[in-house]
Amino acid sequence: MEPILAFLHGLPDVALATAALSLAGSLGLWLGGLQVRGVGLGIGGVLFAGIFVGHLAGTAGIGFDHATIEFVREFGLIIFVFTIGIQVGPGFFATLQKSGLQLNLIAAAIVTLGVLITVALHFATDIPLPALVGLMSGAVTNTPGLGAATQVLKDIGADGASMALPSLGYAVAYPFGIVGILISMLLIRAVLRVNIAEEETAFEHSRKQGDAELPVMNVRVKNPNLAGLTLGEVPDLFDKGVVVSRMRKGDDLIHPVRETPIAIGDVVHLVGPAPLLHNMMLILGEQVDVALTTTKGTNLVWERIAVTEKRALGHRIRDFGLEARGVTISRVSRAGTQLPAQGGLALQFGDILTVVGTANDVAAARSLFGDQRRHLDEVQFSAVFIGIVLGILLGSIPILIPGLPAPLKLGLAGGPLVVAILLARLGDFGPFVWFMPPVANHALRELGIVLFLAAVGLKAGDQFVDTLIHGDGFRWMGYAVLITLLPLLIVGFVARMVFKVNYLSLSGVLAGSMTDPPALAFANAMSPSAAQSIGYASVYPLVMCMRILAPQILVLLLM
Repeated sequence: MEPILAFLHGLPDVALATAALSLAGSLGLWLGGLQVRGVGLGIGGVLFAGIFVGHLAGTAGIGFDHATIEFVREFGLIIFVFTIGIQVGPGFFATLQKSGLQLNLIAAAIVTLGVLITVALHFATDIPLPALVGLMSGAVTNTPGLGAATQVLKDIGADGASMALPSLGYAVAYPFGIVGILISMLLIRAVLRVNIAEEETAFEHSRKQGDAELPVMNVRVKNPNLAGLTLGEVPDLFDKGVVVSRMRKGDDLIHPVRETPIAIGDVVHLVGPAPLLHNMMLILGEQVDVALTTTKGTNLVWERIAVTEKRALGHRIRDFGLEARGVTISRVSRAGTQLPAQGGLALQFGDILTVVGTANDVAAARSLFGDQRRHLDEVQFSAVFIGIVLGILLGSIPILIPGLPAPLKLGLAGGPLVVAILLARLGDFGPFVWFMPPVANHALRELGIVLFLAAVGLKAGDQFVDTLIHGDGFRWMGYAVLITLLPLLIVGFVARMVFKVNYLSLSGVLAGSMTDPPALAFANAMSPSAAQSIGYASVYPLVMCMRILAPQILVLLLM
């Protein structure tokens, strides 16, 4: 053993720190992949592996270079939150509207109640505030919150002992945080005697009536007032959210344009939000179950075309003169969300357009948008790095708020996140395109969080065992249980009993309020319905921002 220790002591500081980080990352990912009945530590395993490696190193008298560990921790955090922002940015503002508003209010209530419980514990117990904010982040399994807490403590000049407390609290609270969300789902289901099959039926019915998707409708013209008019003269038919993608006149299936005359008995294929389709049906005539397929007996085709041509970015659909080209865009898919193909919609890189027309016309239109699928697999690293620079600058701007002892800063956790959301929403500017393939985004996000957790674990390793066994670790666990369960159960029961929220959607919201993918997997195992995933995705962006900002505000207000 002594030769090994002598060899390790002889390694350069950077080499030793890099080896320890890599070992913690490898062991942690393996540990996180172990599951018991579908439940495991997930990415949190890296933190516990880092604590283990740090504890062993401390026992052996091996120290790590502080500057190296500090850089890796902060750089990993920046990469992680920036990729989160790029992922959620395109749909962030849409989730705060219409049907997503109620779900976001529920999730925000869970976050807010958890913060209030943490504040109450601060005044009712002798737990140091840095440990409490770590407990809060661990109790809700939110790692970026831990990053935000450690960053703001550094910004206000906290000492080394205080800097280590958030990670200790996080590690103590994290295991029950994973289990607590599952317990909450099961308790609500058992106490209220929820019938999963009935919830599935109710969700599908509400989905058809809502505007979360873009349904289609075939309508036969029966309104005699429209005979002899053109489609362009029908109120609200064009540029108001409803698209006429094809039309049957007699035995012919044609591509409709504004100048196409209307005759009684014509059948039009409409695409758009369900309420608008219903209104258009009342104007035109009646819904019919007639297939207007483009596959047989017609020269019309439809294809999905990816927007990859930089000259098309930022331009509105109406700018391309598609009607004169004999094609129609029936819908636009952006970051997994279907958007009405209104003429005023500006295109972004990576948008998938459903284009209808003759084969030749669709092929000619393809050159307008690029459709170079290989570009969708490329990472625009120049845009990523300029985005990180902007995020760091924004995070460093002091925000003076009356009553706070120090200026509020978004920091290295909040600044890159906010900038990434805004840039992803913007899409492009000049030569920069803020689009990241999902696979690349996932890989960079995993790399960032592994580096961050491994560095945090190494720094906390020499104190964790002592805190757990000889300190207040087990008492901290009890407080963490309160932070985990009370918000979930209180808000969950109120949402179900008072506001009659669909249980499957509520399960997704509960998982999303904890930003916990394993909890979403558990919810998805209850039913094949999409309700859980939609609920999770609807609240994830807002919750992530709140979870990152909450620890910073608590530290600045209370410490």
